[in-house]
Amino acid sequence: MNQERLSDHAYAGIVEIINSRDLEVGARLPSEARLAEMFGVSRAIVREALVRLASDGITEARRGAGSFVKSRPSERLAAFVPASELPSTLGSYEVRFVLEAEAARLAATRRTPQEMAYVEEGLELLRDALLSNAPAHAEDMDLHRRIAVATGNPAFLQAFDALWTDVERIMRAGVDISRSRPPEVIATMLHEHEVIVRAIRAQDAEGAALAMRWHLWEGRRRLMP
Repeated sequence: MNQERLSDHAYAGIVEIINSRDLEVGARLPSEARLAEMFGVSRAIVREALVRLASDGITEARRGAGSFVKSRPSERLAAFVPASELPSTLGSYEVRFVLEAEAARLAATRRTPQEMAYVEEGLELLRDALLSNAPAHAEDMDLHRRIAVATGNPAFLQAFDALWTDVERIMRAGVDISRSRPPEVIATMLHEHEVIVRAIRAQDAEGAALAMRWHLWEGRRRLMP
């Protein structure tokens, strides 16, 4: 097993500890040495896994005190993402923060009237799906792809499609988890998309990038209870 897979193993194992022990937010995780012993890996591997968990918003390190639970993945997430694939699936957000924020920025700068209409149509399709009982993840994916198309650079669409498997899982889970919560959660999700499209329409490049990044940040947060 290579180092990357060992790190994934430790990452998934730590999430399992959080869930199986029902650790609350703020609870202290076992020490690096103890975790290394539990998983049969080096402390360096555990440390790498903890860094990735912190990047994904699940744990946080406190100097001199160890690592603590920052948020817990929703139990419903397991229906869409196997524990062993959670590291790569949540890790896709790091790529999307860069890729999609820049796509939104360029779309705002370069979009043609026809591309703007294409993006607006995608938003309406998503709105109809979110406000119905339809799954809505396909429409969510479609709107994000339409924004990539509006950059005028096919490489953005190719890069987005390369993440298809992980993004589809996240969007399926995100809609399902949000629908299990009060109605305003879906309304907030829709509003985030509206803000992105509004900025692209206004050709506000910085606003579009910021709105996309905020939407992705909040989307990841919605995967937690």
